[in-house]
Amino acid sequence: MDRETRVFAESHFRGFEGRLPSRVCPKLDRVDFIEKPDSFSYADFFKGYLLPNLPCVFSSAFTEDWGSRRLWVTPSGKPNFDYLLQNYGDVVVPVANCGVQEYNSNPKEHMPLRDYISYWKEYIQGNYSSSRGCLYLKDWHLCRDFSAEGVFTLPIYFSSDWLNEYWDALDVDDYRFVYMGPTGTWSPFHADIFRSFSWSVNICGRKKWFFFPPGQEEALRDCHGGLPYDVTSPTLLDSRLHPMRDRCGPPLEVTQEAGEMVFVPSGWHHQVHNLEDTISINHNWVNGCNLANMWHFLQQELSAVQQEVIEWRDTMPDWHHHCQVIMKSCSGINFEEFYHFLKIIAERRLLLLAKGMSPGQVEGGEDTALGPQQAAFDIGRIAEVLESVVVHPDFQRVDASTFSPRPEALLRQLEEAVAATTCL
Repeated sequence: MDRETRVFAESHFRGFEGRLPSRVCPKLDRVDFIEKPDSFSYADFFKGYLLPNLPCVFSSAFTEDWGSRRLWVTPSGKPNFDYLLQNYGDVVVPVANCGVQEYNSNPKEHMPLRDYISYWKEYIQGNYSSSRGCLYLKDWHLCRDFSAEGVFTLPIYFSSDWLNEYWDALDVDDYRFVYMGPTGTWSPFHADIFRSFSWSVNICGRKKWFFFPPGQEEALRDCHGGLPYDVTSPTLLDSRLHPMRDRCGPPLEVTQEAGEMVFVPSGWHHQVHNLEDTISINHNWVNGCNLANMWHFLQQELSAVQQEVIEWRDTMPDWHHHCQVIMKSCSGINFEEFYHFLKIIAERRLLLLAKGMSPGQVEGGEDTALGPQQAAFDIGRIAEVLESVVVHPDFQRVDASTFSPRPEALLRQLEEAVAATTCL
């Protein structure tokens, strides 16, 4: 990030004065297609899509050097089952059954990749039908168990990725996934975890995306308040079941070709269908641009948990603590872990600023190294959100006696750093 982009970004957020950006986005009739890597900079993406929270599609030229596009794919553009079996055949992978609805998702099982590929071949031979159902390999943490070297290169546009930076620091988990499945596999209507951004690259195959801007999903709720499982279902046309459907505009539709990369903004609900046998690599990520969205989402999640167990509030010892436990079980994170997430990223940015730029490092260079302008921007965003966290009544009930530093002390450090970097 260069200084001009940082000033632009800080001015953008200053205009909201601590409020969330509006959930009303400009009406779009298409999603922009970015064709040439050499004429599209990090600053272009940051200002044009990340800050305004708008989707876009990058051409296959951005991923043409990826090893997976060469090794995981046959010359005819199909999945290279032989290569995948040879290199990953014994890996146990999660597999969803697209033909079975379980709430607003699909039930999962685990099996060795070789068994899934055996099923896939049989599915193709059976004219894309099987008594076992329509099975989709989803959320395989390839990078957690293997090196990504030779598989893909993280695009510079998505390099400010706090979610995976945090989990890498803990060496526990990640939000980097491989999906693969035959024609007809699909992901039901959803918004990404923690209201994260995501990016998705088709290594081979084609996908059809249905995008709904933030807020539009509310008009799709049924008469019981539930969101739809499948936005292509004819039941959505039934005004008795979906009384607000006519308030929702049509989705933005995108057909993603092989090699192309889709940027999914924060809070955009979407549904995705594989039009061919398809393999994709996908990351969820959070940074300073959608951190406030994540914090807002976590507050909503805790409130929903509290409403579910409100009848035991006066009789259950440590009711507030149990709500945090339930929240983490359901959402994967609670207020305590959110503070630790902020702390880890904040301390890394403060350290980067303390060290300064290394000799010869060029600010804003097209590599994945964080520079001081990006670090200063990140610190400002963390400080603003942490200021809201420390005064939240439910956070104040969290036992912070073992936190180091204490939240108020970390906030003071960040505020001092923000003041010191004003003229950076």
